[in-house]
Amino acid sequence: MSRIGKAPISIPSGVTITVSDDNLVTVKGPKGELTQKVDSEMILTQEDGTLTVSRPSEQKRHKALHGLYRSLINNMVLGVTEGYKTQQELVGVGYRATTNGNTLDMVLGFSHHYVFELPKEITVTTTADKGKNPTIILESIDKQLLGQVAAKIRSLRAPEPYKGKGIKFVGEVLRRKAGKSAAKK
Repeated sequence: MSRIGKAPISIPSGVTITVSDDNLVTVKGPKGELTQKVDSEMILTQEDGTLTVSRPSEQKRHKALHGLYRSLINNMVLGVTEGYKTQQELVGVGYRATTNGNTLDMVLGFSHHYVFELPKEITVTTTADKGKNPTIILESIDKQLLGQVAAKIRSLRAPEPYKGKGIKFVGEVLRRKAGKSAAKK
């Protein structure tokens, strides 16, 4: 049996989970509300402050969906209680980022600026401390949307392996390559 799938989801105080007849799960919490459509064959039971996801059979498809939906619902619960946050830093001379509302304006060493319009579910802040790389901080209650937007921003200028210039996640370890060797005589 799936180790992730069989773990019950604890529902903290202040969070309500409702499951409709067509397996549409709605999670409401102090930070907002999220919904997720769950496969109609998955069985959701809610009792004593916990929600459990179970599968109807041992088919390969059901085994795959079991852990998936348990993780998605757990991520929704964590999102509406604590929220998710990701940080990216811009490594390179002259690289900088500014925000105006939900618009991110970046200078990434090209001849033009990148203006990135973010979804309304995501809040963005930027920091530019002297002596440190500029940092982009993204926050949201939706883990999937946050990861997708962060990956899109990173793809605008992915870090290169020689100097490490580009947009990287804070704490990300890059695999570096050695430059050219001296010419042989």
